[in-house]
Amino acid sequence: MRLRSRTQRKVADRAARVVMVPAALAGIAVLAWILWEVISRGAGALNLDFFTQLPTPPGMEGGGLANAILGTLLMTVLATVIGTPVGLMAGIYLAEFGTTSRLATAVRFTTNLLMGTPSIIVGIFVYALIVLRTGHFSGWAGGVALAILMLPVVLRTTEDMLNLVPDELRESALALGAPRWRATLTVVFRAAKTGLVTGILLAVARVSGETAPLLFTALNSFYWPETISEPTANLTVTIFNYAMSPYADWQQKAWGASLLITVGILIVTVLSRLTLRDRKSRTWSR
Repeated sequence: MRLRSRTQRKVADRAARVVMVPAALAGIAVLAWILWEVISRGAGALNLDFFTQLPTPPGMEGGGLANAILGTLLMTVLATVIGTPVGLMAGIYLAEFGTTSRLATAVRFTTNLLMGTPSIIVGIFVYALIVLRTGHFSGWAGGVALAILMLPVVLRTTEDMLNLVPDELRESALALGAPRWRATLTVVFRAAKTGLVTGILLAVARVSGETAPLLFTALNSFYWPETISEPTANLTVTIFNYAMSPYADWQQKAWGASLLITVGILIVTVLSRLTLRDRKSRTWSR
């Protein structure tokens, strides 16, 4: 293979920088523009009533989206409880036990296919699986739909993070007489916990802004979610409905809900990263 001269490498490096730096700046500028629009338009809607009151009829002053906030939290927690353990266990199998088996190959193929599947298809699937069988929309169906969307992200992140753990750690634990499952949970998992938590957060961030699956499963409600076995209010569908309405107060609340979702994801991600970094620094200091 013919090696390029030092001058050629420098020219190629500078040309790449000329292309990549403006592209990066353009992406950052678009992101900053979106954030500015959400903050400037949504900040005025955030007040005490927004977090404590039910929605009011169009044209009536006051009211809030407390029921949608609570419904979103309930379905997100439900999706995390369902999707995270399944994704973690499947990722452990692929990285530690199955590896090159036919089942592992089939699971990886299915996971890649599911990651590229539009969320609306998942919503229709859960609609046919749960909503049609039960005869009504429900928060349960919404949580299941979000869990299916979380599953491939958690699974692939778990497999990738466990594969990054050096084999010497596994061999050391096994050499001390620990069974394979114990070595995986107490040694390998501990070494990869930062990446695993990051993957779970990415999965939560993905489903937090999903609207299409909830339109077919949880739908929406103007009342408090007394049980998740009935149509359940949520922020994303509320944003969809309010943003398309001709009423200025509803549009304002839609911007406020958008800001709330954005800030919530940002705060959870930042706090989690800071906590993990602090724990990691304490571990190294010991």
